Amino acid sequence: MFYGFGVTAQVINPVQVLKDVEILSSDVYEGRQTGTKENQMAADYIIGRLTKLGVAPYQKDFKHPFTFKTRQGEDVKGVNVLGIIPGKTAGLIVISAHYDHVGIKRGLIYNGADDNASGVGGLLAAAEFFTNNKPEKTIIIAAFDAEEMGLQGAKAFVADPTTELSKILLNINMDMISHNDKNELYVAGSFANPALKPFLVSNNPKVKLIAGHDDPKLGHDDWTNQSDQGAFNAKKIPFLYFGVEDHPDYHKATDEYSTITKDFYVNAVEVIIRIAGNYDKSTAKKSKSKLIMKN
Repeated sequence: MFYGFGVTAQVINPVQVLKDVEILSSDVYEGRQTGTKENQMAADYIIGRLTKLGVAPYQKDFKHPFTFKTRQGEDVKGVNVLGIIPGKTAGLIVISAHYDHVGIKRGLIYNGADDNASGVGGLLAAAEFFTNNKPEKTIIIAAFDAEEMGLQGAKAFVADPTTELSKILLNINMDMISHNDKNELYVAGSFANPALKPFLVSNNPKVKLIAGHDDPKLGHDDWTNQSDQGAFNAKKIPFLYFGVEDHPDYHKATDEYSTITKDFYVNAVEVIIRIAGNYDKSTAKKSKSKLIMKN
């Protein structure tokens, strides 16, 4: 069954979701580059928010460290932040966003507001929604590290022998969802998994949801493996990746909180969470439960 909320129903706290982006993309985090103390300050901020929301740590700890080698053979340590919201039936949904960015270049801080503080803001909004509206399936909230260095955090997660890959029904990944002057939000993943198409409904006239960028014939415009959903795709796990097309501030020091499209972003997060909620409920029996949104 599908959540019975209308277009005007408030699914998220817009003030909080914007605040999360503003904080994580501030200079104090110095671009959140993997392996830096500022990156771990960002991880601690995410953990603090999840704890306040009542999200439990995944496998007894929010922090899940991993090590990988760069192309130059250097060992780098990353840390995934993982939480869990228990469901009522079998099956897992992994909702993810990477929290790292590229740090400081040529003396300029690359704050990565759209890439990808915006995705983390959406992730925290999803965590709040599912703690207030008990899910049918168990939700794993995954803030992955080292996406900018080759999807390393997501790869570490799916490679971990304790990860129950066979139980993961879907990965919903958010990467760059806040900067689009045309109100266009793309969703990739239904080309390979057409059964996901019925869920891809905006329910918001202010967001034009476009399914695409997932046809292998598109070459570089095929986004299937260009963010953390690629690690799940490699394991034959269905995914929905939400993002916008590249913009002039992409991977530049101008990707700041001041340059994101704030109204579009709030609406985009709501659309994504509605889709996640409807997918979660898709195999559930009819319920009379109502949405709960805490201020």
